[in-house]
Amino acid sequence: MNAVRITVATGLLGLLAACATTPPTPQPTFDAVAAVAAIRATGGAANSELDVQPIRDPQVEDLREEADRLERAGQYPQAATALDHALQINPDDPALLQERAEAALLMKQLDEAERYARQALQRGSKVGPLCRRHMETIAQVRQARPIPIEVPGEGVADARRDRDACTVSAPPRY
Repeated sequence: MNAVRITVATGLLGLLAACATTPPTPQPTFDAVAAVAAIRATGGAANSELDVQPIRDPQVEDLREEADRLERAGQYPQAATALDHALQINPDDPALLQERAEAALLMKQLDEAERYARQALQRGSKVGPLCRRHMETIAQVRQARPIPIEVPGEGVADARRDRDACTVSAPPRY
């Protein structure tokens, strides 16, 4: 009888041990506001860098200002809607697409943020402050994903290398 009890107790302990799991490793939380701040800081033009700014449509500029006001108030979906209206007027504006990418990032819509940043990169200059913002957005998205992409050429370091390649010195002035 004792042998049966020991066998049953050992079996139950084995089952309990099999059911025990280690707690999952907590994923670092994504700070969207800090990510967007880093993107915007990366896009600052250096004094020795050429930065050409296009003339802007007044109606689009009003919507951009509205989006900026809404973003500062923490109303990210409404800011994104204002930028969507601006994109209906001027769908190929790389700066506007970048702002929409940043709005998507603030709403933690990583795939949308990367899509807008890639569209902006396709339609805009491949050099300068705006180019750096596009590439830093892509880097921030890759860094925020729960499982980083490990495909050659598709990592965070690759995006940051491409971001750094966007910096081109201005032509010499005489």
